[in-house]
Amino acid sequence: MRGVYSPVTDIRRKVFTEVARLAFEGGDYSRINDLPYQILPGEKATYRNSIFLERAIIGERLRLAIGLPTRGFQEFKSIAEGIEQSAIEEKYYDPPLINIVKFACNACPDGEVKVTDQCRGCLAHPCTIVCPTDACYLVDGKSFIDQDKCIKCGKCVTACPYNAIMKLNRPCADACGVNAIKSDELGRADIDQEICVSCGMCLVNCPFGAIVDKGQIFQTVMALKSETPVYAAVAPAFIGQFGPEVTPEILRSALLEVGFEDIYQVAIGADLCTVQEAEEFIEKVPNELKWMGTSCCPSWSMMAKKQFPELKDNISMSLTPMVFTGRLIKKEHPNAKVVFIGPCSAKKLEASRKSVRSDVDFVLTFEEMMGIFQAKAVDFDTLEPTPIPYESTGAGRGFANAGGVAQAVANTVKLHHPDMDVKIEKADGLAACKLLLTKAKAGLYDGYLLEGMGCPGGCVAGAGTLQAIPKSTKEVTKYMKDARLQDASQSEYQEHLNLLEEKYEDD
Repeated sequence: MRGVYSPVTDIRRKVFTEVARLAFEGGDYSRINDLPYQILPGEKATYRNSIFLERAIIGERLRLAIGLPTRGFQEFKSIAEGIEQSAIEEKYYDPPLINIVKFACNACPDGEVKVTDQCRGCLAHPCTIVCPTDACYLVDGKSFIDQDKCIKCGKCVTACPYNAIMKLNRPCADACGVNAIKSDELGRADIDQEICVSCGMCLVNCPFGAIVDKGQIFQTVMALKSETPVYAAVAPAFIGQFGPEVTPEILRSALLEVGFEDIYQVAIGADLCTVQEAEEFIEKVPNELKWMGTSCCPSWSMMAKKQFPELKDNISMSLTPMVFTGRLIKKEHPNAKVVFIGPCSAKKLEASRKSVRSDVDFVLTFEEMMGIFQAKAVDFDTLEPTPIPYESTGAGRGFANAGGVAQAVANTVKLHHPDMDVKIEKADGLAACKLLLTKAKAGLYDGYLLEGMGCPGGCVAGAGTLQAIPKSTKEVTKYMKDARLQDASQSEYQEHLNLLEEKYEDD
């Protein structure tokens, strides 16, 4: 639903803005209890059948945006409970990252097969013929499905010539490529945290806004208000996310206005990642590994290691662009804080790893960053552009689109080893990634470089993006082509690679 400004989008934006405003204003943080009434004023419900339910859900969203856990049903707790412990610069995510606000969940049907009003009561009624359990039969000339007998095989759905039978799947479960969405005892969505890889696709596909990830808006603003210099590391997918006229130069001005010391484009880190993965591929395939997978998407990497542990060594150990950029900033500014601003929920989990915490202090999505801009009343139209003092290559910028990582690495390998054949294959969306790994395990991709992206479309489709995916893809492609330098090995920062590339192990 990216690019569609729905009521769910409106609520999220208001919550992010009010949390940022609360942090900037400071003082007595217990006034967070008043925010549901500011966000949803009046006595009449707007979106649901009860204004009290709406405000209760807003309360949970406010807590999660600050990084606090949801409240249990069995005890009363103020929205502000625990806020003082979160109003600090040093605060990491307490699991789980992705949460379901249970009383916001509509307990959507999970795989239920139903006959709609489109049934014509046809003479052939093939739906009743193909049903293996006799769950589908005629009642008053129309098809009827006995839910106690139905095994949800979908044969009747396929057989109906009028498309009058539908299989109703829970949207969040449909979007989950690792099948982590289950049902609790009341039929509401539940997340199996042992399986979940925090891609956030359930979050953006729930039409009731019942799934929410934790945030660090509050802690980021605390850092911005401190004496510590804070640098923004902005992911390559940012083009167009803050408005069609917000160029990199305008975005730099906006970040300076809200208190950042400066901006670094993570495309620089992507260039370094490209060079490192190219070297790793040349060294290890096929001498040590039959194939190699890219490293930059934490959901893909986590899914591979959880569901295919025997293949974990095939996933590149290169630092991700976020970590490369964080290390570069801290090398140049040792006492600074680093805020990664990007499209991804899973990056929040990556940054909370013990081995990465020293490189990246906070992670915000583009949507959360927009909340900070709105809290400070930043008017992009009136900002003067501030020149960017460095440049990334087209290869690094292309990491935002599906296929961009593998293509960048392959191009760099070919540049230095023109006789080397680099075969690549990509998958975007975790279900497709799982299939890719299954085929690789079977030996179908020996000698290949495999790229996995957890979000369908790549990083431009991340859970924290603001605009339609096709539009983002197009704008990133143009930004990539506009780069003066195209190959990652042309990056002026390549000289820092040896100082930054110390590998990290899984926590």
